[in-house]
Amino acid sequence: MLRRALWLLVKDRQLKFLNQRFLTTEAHHETSLIRNMALVAHIDSGKTTLTESILHKSAYLTAPGSVDTGSTTTDFLPAERERGITIQSASIPVKWDKWTFNLIDTPGHADFGMEVESASRVVDGAVVLIDSVEGVEAQTKGVWRQLDRYGVPTRLMFLNKLDRPGASFRSSLRSLLTHRLHPNPMALALPVASFHTEDYMRAEPGIQGLVDLVKWEIWKWTEDGHSAIQSLPRTVEELETSGIFPTNHPIIPHLVAARTTLLENLSMYSDELMEYLLALPPGPSSYLDVQTAAIMPHLRKATLSNEILPILCGSAMKSIGTELVMNYVGELLASPMDVRLDAESADGPLRLLAWKVSWDKRKGWMTFVRVYSGTLKRQSSVFNVTSGQKEKISKVLLLYAAEAQEVESLPYGSVGVILGLKFTRTGDTLVDARRSSNSSQTSLRGVLPPPAVMSVSVIPKSHSDLDPVQEALHALSRTDPSVRVDMQEGQLLVHGLGALHLEIVEGRLRDEWDVNFELGSRRVSYRESLGPGPSSNVNNWATEVAGKPVTIKILMTVKPLADDEQGDPVWDGNLVLGPSGKPLLSPDAFRDQLDPMANIARGLSSSLSNSPHTSLPLSHIKIHVTDYNLPRDIPTSILAGASSSILRTRIREAGMGPVLEPFIKLKISLHENTMGKVVKDLTENGGEVLDLASDTSAMDGDEVVAYSTDGLYIPPEELSPSSAASTSSKFSNDAPRLKRTIHAVAPLSRMLDYSTRLRALSGGHGLFDMLNAGFRQVSEARRLEILREIGRA
Repeated sequence: MLRRALWLLVKDRQLKFLNQRFLTTEAHHETSLIRNMALVAHIDSGKTTLTESILHKSAYLTAPGSVDTGSTTTDFLPAERERGITIQSASIPVKWDKWTFNLIDTPGHADFGMEVESASRVVDGAVVLIDSVEGVEAQTKGVWRQLDRYGVPTRLMFLNKLDRPGASFRSSLRSLLTHRLHPNPMALALPVASFHTEDYMRAEPGIQGLVDLVKWEIWKWTEDGHSAIQSLPRTVEELETSGIFPTNHPIIPHLVAARTTLLENLSMYSDELMEYLLALPPGPSSYLDVQTAAIMPHLRKATLSNEILPILCGSAMKSIGTELVMNYVGELLASPMDVRLDAESADGPLRLLAWKVSWDKRKGWMTFVRVYSGTLKRQSSVFNVTSGQKEKISKVLLLYAAEAQEVESLPYGSVGVILGLKFTRTGDTLVDARRSSNSSQTSLRGVLPPPAVMSVSVIPKSHSDLDPVQEALHALSRTDPSVRVDMQEGQLLVHGLGALHLEIVEGRLRDEWDVNFELGSRRVSYRESLGPGPSSNVNNWATEVAGKPVTIKILMTVKPLADDEQGDPVWDGNLVLGPSGKPLLSPDAFRDQLDPMANIARGLSSSLSNSPHTSLPLSHIKIHVTDYNLPRDIPTSILAGASSSILRTRIREAGMGPVLEPFIKLKISLHENTMGKVVKDLTENGGEVLDLASDTSAMDGDEVVAYSTDGLYIPPEELSPSSAASTSSKFSNDAPRLKRTIHAVAPLSRMLDYSTRLRALSGGHGLFDMLNAGFRQVSEARRLEILREIGRA
């Protein structure tokens, strides 16, 4: 009987769980309440921990998982749980209050930047996390630039880990200005380190509560993560005598100033709010009496227009601040209705963007899509505008990390997964197959893979393993477009974004595709530039179409990139201009894939991917297409072959050009007594030390002027007591500063084993961040070394 009762109890809970998910699915139909949003940050800033806390607070989980124990929902791959890092982005629908969040947890490591690229393409808002001990870090700026690149309109900053020793709300806020992320950060909440004044006196680290400056209420958390909310008094006198805070609590003098500054700064972007504030009676209590309903519309409008950057804070590990993050994501971040284009509507023709493709042994190919117009229904047919192929959808799913729920349809604005597509790749546009005749005009902007910087040879164990290995590599490159596969001199090469990326590629080939191979030695991906030979005047290409001779003429100039000219990342560091003199889009970015310039761009891209001299990709070349002549009744697709052949001929006649090597920027933190050995090792391996003193100097090597603090509310250091103590002791006469930071630039090829080297040089205390620094021309001696390495000398 007891066993029977337990069985019924488990079944009852499962039914409740499924019913809850069903309600989440239904809520997707309210488009204005959908928030397609991503969590992005530097590695180890707490994205996955915040995701777990969100899932717990929204009742999706009964208890949050932990990265340390490998029990998180979104990090479900064996490699993710083994390493304690996020490798692939994971999407999960979350119901909170009246909103539905399509939440995407993204990796923080630069080697998996493709996952952030694809997520940034389909979200309308992002929560950017900062470790409050470290402030803005290298990859914080990297993901910020990715959000800029894809025009993500709304962002919210969460200053995490305020419970750690040395955490500082003030320093984190100032680091946003120092690194020029946004000129107008606006603190919506203040941290309460403790409700006991003596903890501030002892400089105890921690966070026990938050003051919501907009809703004018205080949140208190217990040790087990439960919270209580209490409204704050609406007059200065009552605030000081209410007993909510102990007498002489350090935060009391700053509450009125913080709210006053928030309202005054916000009124700078709203004439209506400005007039409302001017009509208030004089005295500081008037600003405390302003109700939430009078503030929130103006706060949302300023956030949607990117005039302000809302700042929240807390500790994801202790679930402190999670509810505020969810509340303000719903209140402030954009819905699909806020960012839609003229052609987009719930009743319009179907249009989807495939933002990610993955492989599952049981489900097969899984295509992650966002619906940009119309409604997607199961068992329907779609036309792939990018590839020109028609495909059949078998099932439509909502994906809860590793678990899937089948649904009948995906409405406008929602994110989901479809099964059955065999040829669709990341960045492809899909439309209703019945309207494919007009599909050439409906292509959406795709997803741009970051350039590869490292490669490794893949050696099948036997001849019979060659085909399975090649098929597995083809499938893998479809799931991860940042993996590039080619054959050079009969050798199969895989190119990736870094050493860790290639390690994961190796593991996935063995675990997911079960193929037999060995890897050769790793090497970086070099580039070649234009040779010194005289410029050729070849502009014509002769071919046959339907048995008739045809001559295609494309006028272009080809020359090396000048020192003061900037290469385009879309073209792998080359600068490609169209007839108007403006940069040419990448081939997949054209809305009309039959556009003549789209085909010319496709041909140029093909030739630039492989040098006729060294088989290396080409970079630092300026190409200006000035005109073309296409005979009548000839398809525009012929221009791709013409432009490819003409450019390849020009490059061949110019001769072999300089070889370029990828460099990285390094930020190394270590004890002062080991700095000499580390600097010596850097210089011996071709590195250049940029800075030995400043912890906040720009890692990208550029001199930057910080945004001004004028008119902004910058909280005092005493609100983060452990930070104030560590700062004072760090610079006192009695305690010399032990930590130093080195900023340097070095060739990637000499840094492949740097983690091991730095550990040995620093006694295990050194930490470092790497950031791509682009390609630089090498010396003649180094050029010969590289040519011998790739078998071209």
